[in-house]
Amino acid sequence: MDSILLAILLLAGLGLIAGLVLAVASAVMAVPRDEKAEALRDVLPGANCGACGYSGCDGYAKAMANEGAPVGLCSPGGAAVAEATAKLLGVESGGVETRTALVRCGGCEGVTSRKMDYQGLDSCRAANQLYGGDWQCQYGCLGHGDCKKACEYGAITIENGLARVDPSLCRGCGLCVKVCPKDLIALVPGQVRGVVRCSSHDKGALVRKICSKGCIGCMKCTKVCQYDAIHVENSLAAIDGEKCVGCGACAKACPTGCISVFPLEAQAAAPASGVTPGAEAGAAE
Repeated sequence: MDSILLAILLLAGLGLIAGLVLAVASAVMAVPRDEKAEALRDVLPGANCGACGYSGCDGYAKAMANEGAPVGLCSPGGAAVAEATAKLLGVESGGVETRTALVRCGGCEGVTSRKMDYQGLDSCRAANQLYGGDWQCQYGCLGHGDCKKACEYGAITIENGLARVDPSLCRGCGLCVKVCPKDLIALVPGQVRGVVRCSSHDKGALVRKICSKGCIGCMKCTKVCQYDAIHVENSLAAIDGEKCVGCGACAKACPTGCISVFPLEAQAAAPASGVTPGAEAGAAE
């Protein structure tokens, strides 16, 4: 009996000593709480999407608290989060730049065709590993919905084999951008005026064979633009949002209809409807 009691006392003593050591260590090695960063973190949405340019909400909160990072970088949080963080820091908000996802592709059923009957995993990433997917265009949307699955706001649907963005739901978090294996989705400013809904760098002759809505690099758009806002590089047209005024000349000249331009009067009406022209571009055919 004495030996059993002694063993119990030894174990209890060792446990007590270990507890004291851990308590002292936690006190000595404790990381000081950054109350300002914690307060900022509490008002951020918690999406951890990285759209702000930092590792996540924690990283952005710490950067605002200690590194002078500007407020208003949280696109999912919008103006409300920008104002809340500005109030905590005692600075002017300045608002937040509205961004929305744009699917740079117009190829869908009836516009392009399939080169094979894919029966594998219902995943864009998986399909892309099999000869670039089942569509004829190697640059086009695969339509299996990896972006839809990644979107936490229900802003993306798949229609006729093509991803579509609902501008009223898109928060500009960028999660869809990260998962697209074709790099087809881009975050664009909400006030973007002109978009080219194609990502193909194939020559025009090949594009004509496989997609009726693809850019053929004919340069007709560049010839009619009076503002030097659109150029063709590597067989694909691209619009400079800083120069584009939304006149629509390039869209009218495009023989395949792959350019969408939203005029200034449409932008002026956008706030009333809650839909920004740039966001509309991602959902339009």
